[in-house]
Amino acid sequence: MIDGKRVCVVMPAYNAAETLEKTVSEVPKTIVDDIILVDDQSKDHTVSIARRLGLHVIVHEKNRGYGGNQKTCYREALRRNADIVVMVHPDYQYTPRLIPALASCISSGLYDAALGSRILGGRAIAGGMPVYKYVANRALTAVENLLIGEKLSEYHTGYRAFSRQLLLTLPLEENEEGFVFDNQMLVQAVFFGFKIAEVTCPTVYTAESSSIGFSSSVVYGFGVLNAAVACRLALHGVHVPRFLSAQGKKLFGDEP
Repeated sequence: MIDGKRVCVVMPAYNAAETLEKTVSEVPKTIVDDIILVDDQSKDHTVSIARRLGLHVIVHEKNRGYGGNQKTCYREALRRNADIVVMVHPDYQYTPRLIPALASCISSGLYDAALGSRILGGRAIAGGMPVYKYVANRALTAVENLLIGEKLSEYHTGYRAFSRQLLLTLPLEENEEGFVFDNQMLVQAVFFGFKIAEVTCPTVYTAESSSIGFSSSVVYGFGVLNAAVACRLALHGVHVPRFLSAQGKKLFGDEP
């Protein structure tokens, strides 16, 4: 716990056998009360390793995609009474040692979400981020900030922490099940008035790090722009899509 709040780490996993144990070893057990791993039909030994490590494991009957995996992660964390939920990728691209910093942003009551930003520290490329991804990241972030009126350094990090209230409020079931889920979630957080903090975060790209290919990145980019434009229109009262509607389907019950 931190400040009396129950902290749960969720790990959306797919073929993470090579890095899972190292990732879990750096999770600060002094504040983390629960670790949930949701396996999306891995072809390696991710599940058996996770069970050996004593994690709470859920295995999808079929591959649902990165967004679908997160939906299960957050729903289960809420079911297990989490107050703060931190998503950590089990591929060790982000160090779990920053979990206390992210969780503290929320336990303080000052923020509803906290992001581990690879851009703030200015070491993304040095950490191995491909140049084309860095350029795309900066360009998409600039456009999104302009469209939705925020000033985040990046919207594309996979290292995130959320309050229980945020997860109960956002209509996350309306989001897509692919990679654009991440972006839709932040757009929702902004639209619903939640406060977002950023913490500088080192990142390491290795052969085991999960990453989407160029063609998938293009599809993701268009999805990102679509979400930002939809938010802009909704903010001006032109049209409110289901994923930005208070009546949209939520992950856990009907009451925020």
